[in-house]
Amino acid sequence: MSEPQTFVSHLIELRSRLIKAVAAILIIVIVQLPFAGEIYALMARPVMAYLPEGSSMIATGVLSPFLTPFKMVFILGIIIAMPFVLYQIWAFIAPGLYKSEKRIARPLLVSSIFLFYLGCLFAYFVIFPILFQFIPSIAPAGVNYMPDINSYLDIVVRLFFAFGLAFEMPIAVILMILLGVTTPDKLANNRPYVVVTVFVIGMLLTPPDIISQTLMAIPMWLLFEIGIIMGRMLKKKKTDPENTIAEE
Repeated sequence: MSEPQTFVSHLIELRSRLIKAVAAILIIVIVQLPFAGEIYALMARPVMAYLPEGSSMIATGVLSPFLTPFKMVFILGIIIAMPFVLYQIWAFIAPGLYKSEKRIARPLLVSSIFLFYLGCLFAYFVIFPILFQFIPSIAPAGVNYMPDINSYLDIVVRLFFAFGLAFEMPIAVILMILLGVTTPDKLANNRPYVVVTVFVIGMLLTPPDIISQTLMAIPMWLLFEIGIIMGRMLKKKKTDPENTIAEE
């Protein structure tokens, strides 16, 4: 009887954690709702700054003026609540981890949140201005560039998450090293392939010009190198006999 009870208690705790995470998102969304228009205007600032003279953004859907800012607020609520949501996940799985695993997992969790936000900020302040300055310049003659607010939101959200995840490069490298999937030396030897890969990713996620591709590829490559360095340090610390004896 103890096993079913334990399983049920885990389900109850999981439900409690999920409710708290969803509640945090909803609270943030509700707080932002009165300012939905201002928030969307802030998000639209990069494209508005480079619209051709006499142009403006448009809403092609009947409910777009209402739904699009609401969607922006909801997505932003998820992004803002991400640390609390990840904490709830951590609080659920932490009791099943060893002390050594907890010591590694905590800083990785905090670092992953920081890097995700850093990637979003990099997209907004660096990539967006380049992207939305470039697009109007390639519009065919006779075409008025007037972006739809809903299409703009879709692009912004994709780029936010794309750069947020791309900036998780060092976390992915460290985890592969600690889990024994690969070694720092193997990753270092494959550096030329990694450099080519990050430039391909930059080409796929940014406008077709060398400047914006480089602006994404170089940070990813640098973060890859940081991941190798940190992976070496953590691997050495993990295999250090003195640390092993201390844990025992």
